[in-house]
Amino acid sequence: MKIVSSLALVVAVGWISGCSTVPDNQISTVPLHATPVNAGNIARPIMMPDGNATVFWFAISGETMGSALPGRLLAYIYQGSCSNLGVKPAYDLNDGPNSRFYSQASLQYFWKSAPVAIDTLRSGDYVLVVRESPADGHQNIFCGALS
Repeated sequence: MKIVSSLALVVAVGWISGCSTVPDNQISTVPLHATPVNAGNIARPIMMPDGNATVFWFAISGETMGSALPGRLLAYIYQGSCSNLGVKPAYDLNDGPNSRFYSQASLQYFWKSAPVAIDTLRSGDYVLVVRESPADGHQNIFCGALS
């Protein structure tokens, strides 16, 4: 139930930020799965178009044990699959603006932007990876397909 209210909050923030002109059929959730080092935690990003870019709003529960608090999470888009990531990311989502705030439910909320159209990401063989910061080990903690 907490994730539903978290997603509602993320959608509301996006709407307030000016994304209300995006048709509902262009907004989708990305099913991310926790990696073995982050088992039991949940991540649910919302993916929506922003012109020729794609915006991701994240709601994430927990980070791996031993991470610096507050942790800085990084996001990347790879071509391939979660079990077979490419050598380097197709898109690094960490160069642009990044907003983060925390809730009482120990969830982290932040957003990232990719310089690629949402239709390209949906039609290709792309995955979204959330990774810890280099200071925390730079391990993949979530991964999921964008199609």
